[in-house]
Amino acid sequence: QVQLEESGGGLVQAGGSLRLSCAASGRRLSMHTMGWFRQAPGKEREFVAAIPWSGGSSYYADSVKGRFTISRDTVKNAVDLQLNMLKAEDTAVYYCAAGRYLPGQAMGVSQRYDYWGQGTQVTVSS
Repeated sequence: QVQLEESGGGLVQAGGSLRLSCAASGRRLSMHTMGWFRQAPGKEREFVAAIPWSGGSSYYADSVKGRFTISRDTVKNAVDLQLNMLKAEDTAVYYCAAGRYLPGQAMGVSQRYDYWGQGTQVTVSS
């Protein structure tokens, strides 16, 4: 069982930055891939970024490459998402998720994740 809790959302102007954090607890975190997804009003949930808890290559959606950075802190048991150069279209509820180790492009598939946080709202004003 893995518990996840997001924080750090808020209102920011276009071009600004935010840092989201996901506090993780539970057994065998090292066996999981950690992901961030988002869901805008009226749209389906979409993949943003993911990283293996044990380390290794991260994976990003094309829409956020070069602007967002995912990182994990195994001391604090947290996975952060740094959001830079924010755009109005980044407005969404952002969710942290964990799934048993997911290779390659499987990291981008929401159905492969077993545990989800409650979400944190990010609103970008234009």
